[in-house]
Amino acid sequence: MSRTDASVRRSRILLTGYFLGLGTVMAVWGARMPAVQHAANLTTAGLTLVLLAAAGGMVAGLQAGGRLARPERLPLLLIGGAVALAAALALLGQCRTLAALLAAATAFGAAHGVLDVAANTAAVRCQNAAGRPVMSSLHAAYSIGALGGAALAAATAGTAHSALFLTVGAALTASVLVAGPHTLTLTGADPETSGPTGRDRAPGRVWLLGALAAASLLGEGAAADWAAVHVHALHASAAVAASSFALYSTGMAIGRLTGDRLTTRFGAPAVVRAGAALAAAGLTTGVLTDSVPAALAGWSAFGLGLSGTVPSLITAAGSHGPRAVATVSVTGYLGLLAGPALIGALATITTLPTALLLPALLAAALAPLARRALENTAP
Repeated sequence: MSRTDASVRRSRILLTGYFLGLGTVMAVWGARMPAVQHAANLTTAGLTLVLLAAAGGMVAGLQAGGRLARPERLPLLLIGGAVALAAALALLGQCRTLAALLAAATAFGAAHGVLDVAANTAAVRCQNAAGRPVMSSLHAAYSIGALGGAALAAATAGTAHSALFLTVGAALTASVLVAGPHTLTLTGADPETSGPTGRDRAPGRVWLLGALAAASLLGEGAAADWAAVHVHALHASAAVAASSFALYSTGMAIGRLTGDRLTTRFGAPAVVRAGAALAAAGLTTGVLTDSVPAALAGWSAFGLGLSGTVPSLITAAGSHGPRAVATVSVTGYLGLLAGPALIGALATITTLPTALLLPALLAAALAPLARRALENTAP
């Protein structure tokens, strides 16, 4: 193994740890949300305000990260963003009033946004240096971290959320500080650029990438908030209904673990097109068939099919620089945040199975647009 290959391998391992930690923290926060609400005696409206504060902070953090994420600053943004996220999580566990939660949630969201852009921008540079796709496996680490965080939260359900948040925050901080010297030596390469300014600016294409990210992440939000409700409505037990999102997440993780090899062999447009078709067919079948096994299989196929979309879109955005990564991330997260509410509104007008056809239709729309959005994005 050459010195360059070894350096890229170390960078890839480090970034895997950052994605893993980010997924773990977000899952722990989300899974213990009822405990946060109870500790502060929040109404549903109050909890909604806290979630909106976190979303607003995240958008601000994504935008700030896009402006700051120059190659020489990436190591410090990774370290600073991860430590800030860990501290904000620990602080959230200590809050007992709405005002305190709003402030801590805003900081938590901002740290999330900065770390998200830094990690994805560093992942693009690592992929460029490697000369082969690695983005999907890095995003798989996020999915695995989310599964682990959810399992940890479930296993410690009898423990105070403040203790869990503090422990996870301390563990993440310690890990980041230990890895800090290595993070400062991250290896990467900028994408090839063109044009008089050294950057191929294509705002129309960046917005297309963002729209496709929003469509994909709307499906992720639908799975997180509505999969269990859908399966439970088919008279499944609570445990079986809860397994629907786990199956979706498992499909997502498996798809991302194999995504780099598929992208190397067939190219990102072909992988995203085939995955989008699988996602659309799987979810459509699952929601139109009054069968619990079919519904569970549909959600699993939906996760597997969409698994390669966001990594491929981030790779494509990376060819236009960190601000494009931030733009695509912001637009995508808007889909993630707005999707569940939109599906709920549609369900009140029609039925839940009918409303869940929306993410299936959006997945189907990804297929014909993938070639235009993802052409010439190979590392």
